[in-house]
Amino acid sequence: MAHWFTEIRGRVPKMAIVILGVIPIVVLIGLWWFFTRGEVEDRAIGPQILPSPVEVVQSVPELLLQRDLATHILASLRRVGLGYLVALVVVLPLGILMGSFGSARATLSPATTASGYIPIATLVPLTMSWFGTDELQKVIFLGMAFGIYLMPLVVSAIENVPSVYLRTASTLGATKIQTVSRVLVPIAMPEIWHAMRLAFGVGWTYLVLTEVVVLTDGLGYLVAISQRRGPREHIYLVIVVITLIAWVSDLVWTMLGRWLFPYYERSRR
Repeated sequence: MAHWFTEIRGRVPKMAIVILGVIPIVVLIGLWWFFTRGEVEDRAIGPQILPSPVEVVQSVPELLLQRDLATHILASLRRVGLGYLVALVVVLPLGILMGSFGSARATLSPATTASGYIPIATLVPLTMSWFGTDELQKVIFLGMAFGIYLMPLVVSAIENVPSVYLRTASTLGATKIQTVSRVLVPIAMPEIWHAMRLAFGVGWTYLVLTEVVVLTDGLGYLVAISQRRGPREHIYLVIVVITLIAWVSDLVWTMLGRWLFPYYERSRR
C-alpha cells in the first residue's frame, strides 16, 4: 500500500484524489440502483419515495422543456446575488469596524453574537411580517442569512492581522484611518475573500427555505411543486442542479482568489 494512504497529513497524488473522490459517488449510485431495481411492485423502495436512477434521467427533458428549468435557475441566481450584495453592503463595513476598534466590537458584539444563535428558518416568517411576500422578502431573508454567517468571519480576518504591521504603521506616522484602510484591510483581504466564498456557498442552502413558502418561481418552487404534484424525479434533479451551481460557484471563487492573492496560497503551504 502506498505510504501516503496511511500517512498522517500526507499529500495524496492528484490521480488518487480523483479516484478516491469517485468511489463514494459510485457506491451511492450503486446502492440507489440496487434498492430501486426491477418492477415497481418488486422494489425494496417504491418510486413515490425514491425513483430509480433511470427514471430520474428520463425525466430530464420534461424538467428542461415543460417546466422551463433555465428560467427558474435565473430567478434563483438573481435572488442569491441580490441577497449576497445586501449582506456585503452591511457586513463588510461593520465587520471591519469591529475588527479594527475595540469600542465598536464591544458595542456590536452582543447583537452579532446573539444573531448567530437564531435559527435561520425563523427568519422566514419574520421577514414576511416585515416585507410581505414579494421579491423583497426573499432578498432580505437571504441577505440576513448570508450576513449572520459572514460577520464573525470578517471580524476574525481583521483581528488575525499580526500586530507587527500595526506597530510598523504607527512608527511611520500613519493615521488610524490609514492604518485600517492601507494596513488592516489589505493584509486581511485574502481571508476576507475566503470568508466571502464560504458564505456564498452556505447561502445556497437557505434558498429553498424562502422559495417554497410563496410559490412563484425559482428552484425551491420546482422542489415544492414536484413534491405536491409530481413527478418526484424532479426533486432529485433540482437538488443536483443546486449542488452543481454551488460547486461551480465555489470553483470560480477559488480561481479568482488564486489570481487576486497568489501569495496567500503559497503562504498556507
